[in-house]
Amino acid sequence: MELVINAVYIVAAAFFIFGLKMLGSPKTARRGNMLSAIGMLIAIVVTVFSKSIVTWEWIIVSVVIGAVIGAFSARLVAMTAMPEMVAIFNGFGGGASLLVAWAALFETSTMFLSVTVILSVIIGGITFSGSAIAWGKLSETLPSKAVVFLGQRFLNTLVLIALIVSAVLFCMDPSPESPYLYAVIGIALLLGIMVVIPIGGADMPVVISLLNSYSGLAACAAGFAINNNILIVAGSLVGAAGIILTNIMCKAMNRSLTNVLFSGFGATKTASKVEGEVKPITPDDAYLILEAASNVTFVPGYGMAVAQAQHVLCELADILEHNGCEVTFAIHPVAGRMPGHMNVLLAEANVSYDQLIEMDDINPRMNQIDVAVVIGANDVVNPAARTDENSPIYGMPIINVDEARTVFVLKRSMASGFSGVDNPLFFGENTRMLFGDAKESISAVISEFKP
Repeated sequence: MELVINAVYIVAAAFFIFGLKMLGSPKTARRGNMLSAIGMLIAIVVTVFSKSIVTWEWIIVSVVIGAVIGAFSARLVAMTAMPEMVAIFNGFGGGASLLVAWAALFETSTMFLSVTVILSVIIGGITFSGSAIAWGKLSETLPSKAVVFLGQRFLNTLVLIALIVSAVLFCMDPSPESPYLYAVIGIALLLGIMVVIPIGGADMPVVISLLNSYSGLAACAAGFAINNNILIVAGSLVGAAGIILTNIMCKAMNRSLTNVLFSGFGATKTASKVEGEVKPITPDDAYLILEAASNVTFVPGYGMAVAQAQHVLCELADILEHNGCEVTFAIHPVAGRMPGHMNVLLAEANVSYDQLIEMDDINPRMNQIDVAVVIGANDVVNPAARTDENSPIYGMPIINVDEARTVFVLKRSMASGFSGVDNPLFFGENTRMLFGDAKESISAVISEFKP
Protein backbone atom coordinates (compact mmCIF):
# COMPACT_ATOMS: atom_id res chain seq x y z
CA MET A 1 0.00 0.00 0.00
CA GLU A 2 2.86 2.38 0.81
CA LEU A 3 4.36 1.72 -2.62
CA VAL A 4 1.02 2.47 -4.32
CA ILE A 5 0.57 5.67 -2.31
CA ASN A 6 4.02 6.96 -3.27
CA ALA A 7 3.40 6.06 -6.92
CA VAL A 8 0.18 8.10 -6.87
CA TYR A 9 2.08 10.93 -5.15
CA ILE A 10 4.38 11.06 -8.19
CA VAL A 11 1.32 11.49 -10.41
CA ALA A 12 0.01 14.25 -8.14
CA ALA A 13 3.43 15.96 -8.21
CA ALA A 14 3.36 15.87 -12.00
CA PHE A 15 -0.04 17.60 -11.92
CA PHE A 16 1.44 20.28 -9.64
CA ILE A 17 4.41 20.89 -11.92
CA PHE A 18 2.44 21.01 -15.18
CA GLY A 19 -0.23 23.15 -13.52
CA LEU A 20 2.40 25.59 -12.29
CA LYS A 21 3.92 25.74 -15.75
CA MET A 22 0.55 26.56 -17.30
CA LEU A 23 0.11 29.47 -14.91
CA GLY A 24 2.84 31.23 -16.90
CA SER A 25 0.35 32.33 -19.57
CA PRO A 26 -3.10 33.93 -19.16
CA LYS A 27 -4.41 31.67 -21.95
CA THR A 28 -3.65 28.50 -19.98
CA ALA A 29 -3.77 29.82 -16.41
CA ARG A 30 -7.28 28.58 -15.63
CA ARG A 31 -6.47 25.09 -16.86
CA GLY A 32 -3.23 25.17 -14.90
CA ASN A 33 -5.09 26.14 -11.75
CA MET A 34 -7.58 23.31 -12.30
CA LEU A 35 -4.76 20.85 -13.00
CA SER A 36 -3.03 21.76 -9.74
CA ALA A 37 -6.31 21.44 -7.85
CA ILE A 38 -6.86 17.97 -9.31
CA GLY A 39 -3.35 17.02 -8.25
CA MET A 40 -4.07 18.16 -4.69
CA LEU A 41 -7.37 16.24 -4.66
CA ILE A 42 -5.54 13.07 -5.78
CA ALA A 43 -2.93 13.58 -3.06
CA ILE A 44 -5.55 14.07 -0.35
CA VAL A 45 -7.67 11.08 -1.42
CA VAL A 46 -4.72 8.68 -1.53
CA THR A 47 -3.36 9.98 1.78
CA VAL A 48 -6.48 8.92 3.69
CA PHE A 49 -5.67 5.31 2.82
CA SER A 50 -2.40 5.56 4.75
CA LYS A 51 -2.19 3.32 7.81
CA SER A 52 -1.54 6.37 10.01
CA ILE A 53 -4.99 7.76 9.20
CA VAL A 54 -7.36 6.31 11.75
CA THR A 55 -10.19 8.81 12.25
CA TRP A 56 -12.40 8.98 9.18
CA GLU A 57 -15.10 10.92 11.04
CA TRP A 58 -12.83 13.92 11.66
CA ILE A 59 -11.58 13.80 8.08
CA ILE A 60 -15.12 13.93 6.68
CA VAL A 61 -16.11 16.74 9.04
CA SER A 62 -12.97 18.72 8.12
CA VAL A 63 -13.53 18.22 4.38
CA VAL A 64 -17.11 19.48 4.65
CA ILE A 65 -16.13 22.52 6.71
CA GLY A 66 -13.23 23.35 4.39
CA ALA A 67 -15.39 22.93 1.27
CA VAL A 68 -18.09 25.24 2.64
CA ILE A 69 -15.57 27.92 3.62
CA GLY A 70 -13.81 27.64 0.25
CA ALA A 71 -17.05 27.86 -1.74
CA PHE A 72 -18.30 30.90 0.18
CA SER A 73 -14.87 32.58 -0.08
CA ALA A 74 -14.72 32.05 -3.84
CA ARG A 75 -18.21 33.49 -4.33
CA LEU A 76 -18.43 36.24 -1.73
CA VAL A 77 -14.94 37.72 -1.43
CA ALA A 78 -14.62 40.68 -3.80
CA MET A 79 -11.64 41.15 -6.11
CA THR A 80 -10.64 44.15 -4.00
CA ALA A 81 -10.31 41.83 -0.99
CA MET A 82 -8.16 39.23 -2.78
CA PRO A 83 -4.83 40.51 -1.35
CA GLU A 84 -5.98 40.13 2.25
CA MET A 85 -7.55 36.74 1.47
CA VAL A 86 -4.21 35.58 0.05
CA ALA A 87 -2.56 36.82 3.25
CA ILE A 88 -5.03 34.80 5.34
CA PHE A 89 -4.44 31.69 3.21
CA ASN A 90 -0.68 32.06 3.70
CA GLY A 91 -1.21 32.36 7.43
CA PHE A 92 -3.45 29.31 7.64
CA GLY A 93 -0.89 27.33 5.63
CA GLY A 94 1.84 28.26 8.10
CA GLY A 95 -0.37 27.51 11.10
CA ALA A 96 -1.38 24.13 9.69
CA SER A 97 2.28 23.18 9.13
CA LEU A 98 3.06 24.15 12.72
CA LEU A 99 0.30 21.89 14.06
CA VAL A 100 1.22 18.96 11.79
CA ALA A 101 4.86 19.08 12.87
CA TRP A 102 3.89 19.37 16.52
CA ALA A 103 1.63 16.31 16.20
CA ALA A 104 4.53 14.31 14.71
CA LEU A 105 6.31 14.51 18.07
CA PHE A 106 3.68 12.28 19.70
CA GLU A 107 4.72 9.25 17.61
CA THR A 108 8.51 9.15 17.76
CA SER A 109 11.48 11.36 18.58
CA THR A 110 14.85 11.49 16.81
CA MET A 111 17.34 14.30 16.23
CA PHE A 112 16.35 14.59 12.56
CA LEU A 113 12.66 14.70 13.50
CA SER A 114 13.35 17.31 16.16
CA VAL A 115 15.16 19.58 13.70
CA THR A 116 12.46 19.29 11.02
CA VAL A 117 9.71 19.84 13.59
CA ILE A 118 11.35 22.94 15.03
CA LEU A 119 11.97 24.37 11.55
CA SER A 120 8.31 23.85 10.64
CA VAL A 121 7.19 25.36 13.94
CA ILE A 122 9.44 28.42 13.54
CA ILE A 123 8.60 29.13 9.91
CA GLY A 124 4.93 28.27 10.39
CA GLY A 125 4.62 30.48 13.45
CA ILE A 126 6.30 33.44 11.77
CA THR A 127 4.09 32.94 8.69
CA PHE A 128 0.90 32.72 10.74
CA SER A 129 1.35 35.86 12.83
CA GLY A 130 3.10 37.80 10.04
CA SER A 131 0.24 37.04 7.67
CA ALA A 132 -2.27 38.18 10.28
CA ILE A 133 -0.50 41.56 10.47
CA ALA A 134 -0.33 41.71 6.65
CA TRP A 135 -4.07 41.02 6.51
CA GLY A 136 -4.67 43.83 8.99
CA LYS A 137 -2.60 46.30 6.98
CA LEU A 138 -4.16 45.30 3.65
CA SER A 139 -7.71 45.47 4.98
CA GLU A 140 -6.80 48.68 6.85
CA THR A 141 -7.98 47.11 10.09
CA LEU A 142 -4.50 48.07 11.27
CA PRO A 143 -2.60 51.22 10.20
CA SER A 144 -1.06 50.60 6.78
CA LYS A 145 1.95 52.80 7.53
CA ALA A 146 5.22 51.42 8.86
CA VAL A 147 5.23 51.06 12.65
CA VAL A 148 8.64 51.84 14.12
CA PHE A 149 9.88 52.65 17.61
CA LEU A 150 13.17 53.35 19.37
CA GLY A 151 15.33 50.25 19.82
CA GLN A 152 13.19 48.15 17.49
CA ARG A 153 16.07 46.46 15.70
CA PHE A 154 17.81 45.72 18.99
CA LEU A 155 14.60 44.14 20.32
CA ASN A 156 14.20 42.10 17.14
CA THR A 157 17.75 40.83 17.56
CA LEU A 158 17.03 39.74 21.14
CA VAL A 159 13.85 37.97 20.02
CA LEU A 160 15.77 36.16 17.28
CA ILE A 161 18.51 35.07 19.73
CA ALA A 162 15.88 33.83 22.20
CA LEU A 163 14.23 31.86 19.40
CA ILE A 164 17.51 30.17 18.38
CA VAL A 165 18.43 29.33 22.00
CA SER A 166 14.99 27.87 22.71
CA ALA A 167 15.12 25.82 19.49
CA VAL A 168 18.53 24.37 20.37
CA LEU A 169 17.42 23.50 23.92
CA PHE A 170 14.33 21.77 22.53
CA CYS A 171 16.37 19.69 20.08
CA MET A 172 18.60 18.54 22.94
CA ASP A 173 15.60 17.11 24.82
CA PRO A 174 12.62 16.90 22.43
CA SER A 175 9.11 16.07 23.58
CA PRO A 176 5.61 17.34 22.74
CA GLU A 177 5.28 18.75 26.28
CA SER A 178 8.69 20.44 26.33
CA PRO A 179 8.53 24.01 27.74
CA TYR A 180 11.12 24.98 25.14
CA LEU A 181 8.70 23.95 22.38
CA TYR A 182 6.06 26.26 23.82
CA ALA A 183 8.71 28.98 24.06
CA VAL A 184 9.64 28.48 20.38
CA ILE A 185 5.98 28.70 19.32
CA GLY A 186 5.40 31.89 21.32
CA ILE A 187 8.62 33.58 20.21
CA ALA A 188 8.05 32.61 16.55
CA LEU A 189 4.58 34.18 16.69
CA LEU A 190 6.06 37.32 18.23
CA LEU A 191 8.84 37.48 15.64
CA GLY A 192 6.29 37.26 12.81
CA ILE A 193 4.57 40.33 14.20
CA MET A 194 7.82 42.22 14.74
CA VAL A 195 9.02 41.44 11.21
CA VAL A 196 5.92 42.75 9.43
CA ILE A 197 4.86 45.82 11.44
CA PRO A 198 7.83 47.98 10.27
CA ILE A 199 6.88 47.41 6.62
CA GLY A 200 4.72 50.09 5.03
CA GLY A 201 1.64 49.52 2.93
CA ALA A 202 3.38 50.29 -0.37
CA ASP A 203 5.67 47.30 0.18
CA MET A 204 2.87 44.82 0.93
CA PRO A 205 3.10 43.04 -2.47
CA VAL A 206 6.64 42.01 -1.54
CA VAL A 207 5.50 40.83 1.89
CA ILE A 208 2.64 38.79 0.37
CA SER A 209 4.97 36.89 -1.96
CA LEU A 210 7.55 36.38 0.81
CA LEU A 211 4.97 35.01 3.26
CA ASN A 212 3.69 32.76 0.49
CA SER A 213 7.21 31.36 0.20
CA TYR A 214 7.41 30.92 3.98
CA SER A 215 4.17 28.92 4.00
CA GLY A 216 5.64 26.59 1.38
CA LEU A 217 8.89 26.14 3.31
CA ALA A 218 6.92 25.40 6.49
CA ALA A 219 4.90 22.75 4.62
CA CYS A 220 8.10 21.24 3.23
CA ALA A 221 9.61 20.98 6.72
CA ALA A 222 6.37 19.43 8.00
CA GLY A 223 6.59 16.91 5.15
CA PHE A 224 10.01 15.82 6.38
CA ALA A 225 8.67 15.64 9.94
CA ILE A 226 5.88 13.21 9.02
CA ASN A 227 7.80 11.56 6.16
CA ASN A 228 5.25 12.57 3.52
CA ASN A 229 6.73 12.91 0.03
CA ILE A 230 3.93 14.89 -1.60
CA LEU A 231 3.99 17.48 1.17
CA ILE A 232 7.74 17.88 0.65
CA VAL A 233 7.28 18.34 -3.11
CA ALA A 234 4.32 20.72 -2.83
CA GLY A 235 6.02 22.77 -0.13
CA SER A 236 9.23 22.99 -2.15
CA LEU A 237 7.33 24.19 -5.23
CA VAL A 238 5.47 26.88 -3.27
CA GLY A 239 8.62 27.92 -1.41
CA ALA A 240 10.74 28.19 -4.56
CA ALA A 241 8.01 29.95 -6.56
CA GLY A 242 7.48 32.41 -3.71
CA ILE A 243 11.18 33.24 -3.46
CA ILE A 244 11.42 33.80 -7.23
CA LEU A 245 8.35 36.04 -7.15
CA THR A 246 9.73 37.92 -4.15
CA ASN A 247 12.94 38.57 -6.07
CA ILE A 248 10.94 39.89 -9.02
CA MET A 249 8.94 42.16 -6.71
CA CYS A 250 12.12 43.42 -5.05
CA LYS A 251 13.64 44.35 -8.39
CA ALA A 252 10.42 46.11 -9.37
CA MET A 253 10.63 48.21 -6.19
CA ASN A 254 14.42 48.62 -6.25
CA ARG A 255 14.75 46.75 -2.96
CA SER A 256 17.18 44.00 -2.08
CA LEU A 257 16.00 40.67 -0.71
CA THR A 258 18.03 41.40 2.42
CA ASN A 259 15.94 44.53 3.00
CA VAL A 260 12.79 42.44 2.83
CA LEU A 261 14.05 39.66 5.08
CA PHE A 262 15.17 42.08 7.78
CA SER A 263 12.34 44.56 7.11
CA GLY A 264 12.11 48.20 7.97
CA PHE A 265 12.95 49.54 4.52
CA GLY A 266 11.84 53.11 4.01
CA ALA A 267 10.19 53.19 7.42
CA THR A 268 11.99 56.22 8.86
CA LYS A 269 11.71 58.55 5.86
CA THR A 270 9.20 61.38 5.54
CA ALA A 271 8.32 62.69 2.09
CA SER A 272 8.32 66.38 1.30
CA LYS A 273 4.94 68.11 1.37
CA VAL A 274 3.59 68.79 -2.13
CA GLU A 275 1.67 71.97 -2.84
CA GLY A 276 0.20 73.38 -6.02
CA GLU A 277 -2.96 73.93 -8.00
CA VAL A 278 -4.82 71.08 -9.63
CA LYS A 279 -6.60 71.39 -12.97
CA PRO A 280 -9.89 69.43 -12.89
CA ILE A 281 -11.77 68.46 -16.05
CA THR A 282 -15.22 67.08 -16.86
CA PRO A 283 -16.05 63.88 -18.81
CA ASP A 284 -16.96 65.88 -21.92
CA ASP A 285 -13.55 67.62 -21.83
CA ALA A 286 -11.88 64.23 -21.49
CA TYR A 287 -13.91 62.97 -24.44
CA LEU A 288 -12.69 65.76 -26.72
CA ILE A 289 -9.05 65.00 -25.90
CA LEU A 290 -9.41 61.21 -26.19
CA GLU A 291 -11.36 61.47 -29.43
CA ALA A 292 -8.45 63.33 -31.04
CA ALA A 293 -5.71 61.09 -29.62
CA SER A 294 -3.81 58.68 -31.87
CA ASN A 295 -2.49 56.58 -28.96
CA VAL A 296 -3.68 56.16 -25.38
CA THR A 297 -2.14 54.25 -22.47
CA PHE A 298 -4.21 53.23 -19.46
CA VAL A 299 -2.39 52.79 -16.14
CA PRO A 300 -4.58 50.84 -13.69
CA GLY A 301 -4.14 50.75 -9.92
CA TYR A 302 -5.94 49.68 -6.77
CA GLY A 303 -8.57 52.39 -7.25
CA MET A 304 -9.73 50.58 -10.38
CA ALA A 305 -10.27 47.46 -8.28
CA VAL A 306 -12.23 49.41 -5.66
CA ALA A 307 -14.49 50.96 -8.31
CA GLN A 308 -14.78 47.68 -10.27
CA ALA A 309 -14.06 49.78 -13.35
CA GLN A 310 -12.22 47.14 -15.41
CA HIS A 311 -15.23 46.24 -17.58
CA VAL A 312 -16.14 49.83 -18.55
CA LEU A 313 -12.43 50.49 -19.09
CA CYS A 314 -12.31 47.61 -21.56
CA GLU A 315 -15.39 49.04 -23.29
CA LEU A 316 -13.74 52.46 -23.59
CA ALA A 317 -10.60 50.84 -24.98
CA ASP A 318 -12.67 49.06 -27.64
CA ILE A 319 -14.33 52.33 -28.62
CA LEU A 320 -10.99 54.10 -28.92
CA GLU A 321 -9.58 51.28 -31.07
CA HIS A 322 -12.63 51.42 -33.31
CA ASN A 323 -11.92 55.14 -33.60
CA GLY A 324 -8.44 54.36 -34.98
CA CYS A 325 -6.54 54.90 -31.71
CA GLU A 326 -3.74 52.60 -30.52
CA VAL A 327 -4.57 51.44 -26.98
CA THR A 328 -2.21 49.88 -24.45
CA PHE A 329 -2.30 49.10 -20.74
CA ALA A 330 0.83 49.90 -18.75
CA ILE A 331 1.25 47.42 -15.88
CA HIS A 332 3.54 48.08 -12.94
CA PRO A 333 4.74 44.84 -11.27
CA VAL A 334 3.45 45.93 -7.86
CA ALA A 335 0.32 47.85 -8.89
CA GLY A 336 -2.51 46.96 -6.53
CA ARG A 337 -1.91 45.14 -3.28
CA MET A 338 -0.64 41.77 -4.41
CA PRO A 339 1.51 40.48 -7.29
CA GLY A 340 -0.43 40.33 -10.57
CA HIS A 341 -3.47 42.13 -9.15
CA MET A 342 -4.05 44.28 -12.23
CA ASN A 343 -3.42 41.41 -14.64
CA VAL A 344 -6.17 39.40 -12.95
CA LEU A 345 -8.67 42.27 -13.07
CA LEU A 346 -8.02 43.04 -16.74
CA ALA A 347 -8.15 39.36 -17.68
CA GLU A 348 -11.55 39.22 -15.95
CA ALA A 349 -12.69 41.98 -18.32
CA ASN A 350 -11.29 40.06 -21.35
CA VAL A 351 -8.62 42.63 -22.14
CA SER A 352 -6.20 41.07 -24.63
CA TYR A 353 -2.93 40.03 -23.02
CA ASP A 354 -1.10 41.49 -26.03
CA GLN A 355 -2.23 44.95 -24.93
CA LEU A 356 -0.61 44.65 -21.50
CA ILE A 357 2.79 46.36 -21.58
CA GLU A 358 5.30 46.00 -18.76
CA MET A 359 6.81 49.07 -17.13
CA ASP A 360 10.28 48.64 -18.66
CA ASP A 361 8.77 48.44 -22.15
CA ILE A 362 6.33 51.35 -21.89
CA ASN A 363 8.63 53.91 -20.22
CA PRO A 364 10.97 54.48 -23.22
CA ARG A 365 7.98 55.40 -25.40
CA MET A 366 5.98 57.34 -22.80
CA ASN A 367 7.01 60.73 -24.22
CA GLN A 368 5.31 59.72 -27.49
CA ILE A 369 1.98 58.87 -25.81
CA ASP A 370 -0.78 61.39 -26.52
CA VAL A 371 -2.82 60.58 -23.40
CA ALA A 372 -1.91 58.54 -20.33
CA VAL A 373 -4.97 57.71 -18.25
CA VAL A 374 -4.24 56.81 -14.62
CA ILE A 375 -7.11 54.90 -13.00
CA GLY A 376 -6.72 54.80 -9.25
CA ALA A 377 -2.94 54.30 -9.29
CA ASN A 378 -0.82 56.50 -7.07
CA ASP A 379 2.51 55.24 -5.76
CA VAL A 380 3.48 53.46 -9.00
CA VAL A 381 3.24 56.73 -10.99
CA ASN A 382 4.58 59.09 -8.31
CA PRO A 383 7.49 61.20 -9.66
CA ALA A 384 8.71 61.65 -6.07
CA ALA A 385 10.21 58.18 -6.42
CA ARG A 386 12.68 59.77 -8.85
CA THR A 387 13.19 63.20 -7.30
CA ASP A 388 12.55 63.23 -3.54
CA GLU A 389 15.34 61.52 -1.60
CA ASN A 390 13.33 61.85 1.62
CA SER A 391 10.38 59.92 0.22
CA PRO A 392 9.78 56.36 1.50
CA ILE A 393 9.36 55.28 -2.14
CA TYR A 394 12.51 57.03 -3.41
CA GLY A 395 14.39 54.82 -5.85
CA MET A 396 11.37 52.67 -6.72
CA PRO A 397 11.00 52.37 -10.50
CA ILE A 398 7.71 53.94 -11.62
CA ILE A 399 5.71 54.27 -14.81
CA ASN A 400 6.75 57.71 -16.10
CA VAL A 401 3.28 58.96 -17.01
CA ASP A 402 4.35 62.54 -16.29
CA GLU A 403 6.34 62.39 -19.56
CA ALA A 404 3.19 61.81 -21.66
CA ARG A 405 1.77 64.75 -23.62
CA THR A 406 -1.41 64.75 -21.52
CA VAL A 407 -2.21 62.90 -18.31
CA PHE A 408 -5.69 62.15 -16.98
CA VAL A 409 -5.86 61.05 -13.35
CA LEU A 410 -9.11 59.44 -12.22
CA LYS A 411 -9.50 59.71 -8.44
CA ARG A 412 -12.22 60.24 -5.90
CA SER A 413 -10.22 62.90 -4.08
CA MET A 414 -6.72 64.27 -3.55
CA ALA A 415 -6.00 61.68 -0.85
CA SER A 416 -2.55 60.08 -0.91
CA GLY A 417 -1.98 56.45 -1.88
CA PHE A 418 -1.52 53.38 0.29
CA SER A 419 2.00 54.46 1.25
CA GLY A 420 0.68 57.80 2.54
CA VAL A 421 2.94 59.82 0.19
CA ASP A 422 1.71 62.94 -1.64
CA ASN A 423 1.94 62.80 -5.43
CA PRO A 424 3.34 65.82 -7.35
CA LEU A 425 1.95 64.31 -10.56
CA PHE A 426 -1.47 65.71 -9.63
CA PHE A 427 -0.12 69.27 -9.89
CA GLY A 428 1.77 68.80 -13.17
CA GLU A 429 1.29 71.21 -16.07
CA ASN A 430 0.13 68.41 -18.37
CA THR A 431 -2.10 66.72 -15.75
CA ARG A 432 -5.88 66.95 -15.61
CA MET A 433 -7.84 65.54 -12.68
CA LEU A 434 -11.13 63.76 -13.37
CA PHE A 435 -12.66 63.48 -9.91
CA GLY A 436 -15.29 60.92 -8.95
CA ASP A 437 -15.86 57.19 -8.95
CA ALA A 438 -13.70 55.72 -11.73
CA LYS A 439 -16.47 53.49 -13.07
CA GLU A 440 -18.94 56.37 -13.25
CA SER A 441 -16.35 58.73 -14.77
CA ILE A 442 -15.40 56.27 -17.52
CA SER A 443 -19.07 55.51 -18.20
CA ALA A 444 -19.70 59.22 -18.61
CA VAL A 445 -16.85 59.46 -21.14
CA ILE A 446 -18.21 56.44 -23.01
CA SER A 447 -21.64 58.11 -23.24
CA GLU A 448 -20.00 61.07 -24.98
CA PHE A 449 -18.70 58.75 -27.73
CA LYS A 450 -22.15 57.31 -28.39
CA PRO A 451 -24.52 59.28 -30.59
